[in-house]
Amino acid sequence: MTQKLSSAQLMEMESRYGAHNYHPLPVVLAKGKGAKVWDVEGKEYYDFLSAYSAVNQGHCHPKIIAAMNEQAQKLTLSSRAFYNDSLGVYEKFVTEYFGYDKVCPMNSGAEADETALKMARRWGVVKKGIPNDQVKIICCEGNFHGRTMTIISMSKDPDSYANYGPLAPGFIRIPYNDVDALQKALEAEGDKIAGFLVEPIQGEAGVYVPDEGYLKKCYDLCKKHNVLFIADEVQCGIARTGKMLACDHEGVRPDILILGKALSGGVYPISAALADDEIMLCIKPGEHGSTFGGNPIAARVAIAALEVIKEENLMERAEKLGEIFRTEIRNINSPMIELVRGKGLLNAVIIRPKDGKEAWDVCLKMRDLGVLAKPTHQHIIRFAPPLVISEEELRDAISIIKEAILSFE
Repeated sequence: MTQKLSSAQLMEMESRYGAHNYHPLPVVLAKGKGAKVWDVEGKEYYDFLSAYSAVNQGHCHPKIIAAMNEQAQKLTLSSRAFYNDSLGVYEKFVTEYFGYDKVCPMNSGAEADETALKMARRWGVVKKGIPNDQVKIICCEGNFHGRTMTIISMSKDPDSYANYGPLAPGFIRIPYNDVDALQKALEAEGDKIAGFLVEPIQGEAGVYVPDEGYLKKCYDLCKKHNVLFIADEVQCGIARTGKMLACDHEGVRPDILILGKALSGGVYPISAALADDEIMLCIKPGEHGSTFGGNPIAARVAIAALEVIKEENLMERAEKLGEIFRTEIRNINSPMIELVRGKGLLNAVIIRPKDGKEAWDVCLKMRDLGVLAKPTHQHIIRFAPPLVISEEELRDAISIIKEAILSFE
């Protein structure tokens, strides 16, 4: 095992021994620091995916790594069968940080989404009085909330739900960024609807930013019909869009807030669902949980990760650098650039195919030149560098992106 393996050998090992459930860009990373990563041969790249915004604080942030290492030498896991000396400290910190009564700590974003769905359905039955077999949740077309059986039942993407057998019932899917569609659904079946689950910005759909005012109008409709407004901020939250939460751009406070990814700075699986007592306390002991959820390492890591966001002014940095990125990319004179959109440092470029070359080809060329990004939905490239990236680094990366796109002229 001490033998140094090449990129080709490592990619072959994954293909031979791993499930074929991903199609990675052909690059094998071995090291990360700040906004940069290095492959096993030592080539340097700017990371413009940030592990789908998990690495907002930058790769291997020293404060977060120190918190993890310190706790790992004392106590790693107690399970929730016992108390530990870290969880309560974290719960107090994170609820005060985001302004909620309670938090339910989990591990992955999908787990936090599942937690939110269970909380909303339970609230719908015990508080709103919906018959147990009639509870419904409204979701949006183009959504991506994870890969569990329940969550894929909300999807409109055949790659997510096809050929997995019977899907979970109880979901109403409406068009995204369509207030009228929500209103009609609520007017038709509002007495049976417990919650409206929405991404404030749809990430996997290609950084689809809704019209200004959409979130607030949806929130107001939910209040009118006694329906919970549930925000999935797993990818767009925690400073990524220039505010702490994407919902903050419209002054909306979700009834249930779902967080993950950057909650750990990308060093550990940590997620959370936050809500006030009226919702959270509908679930009693023994009715939901996770062996690793809220473990001591996760607790200490999440505190450090959230402290870094404020200490290093990453919200303000994301807002400023995002404006620079969109302006400079829009100024590239290429017919391949159909549209540039985004908020903060969560952005996307829609690629118009040229001479058979598509977004994947652009990403391969960027890789060759030293920037890593990956297409979503074949024709869209998502650009989301770590928020610690400097303006100088950003402009250097932009010049590489420009060179890559113009190489197809």
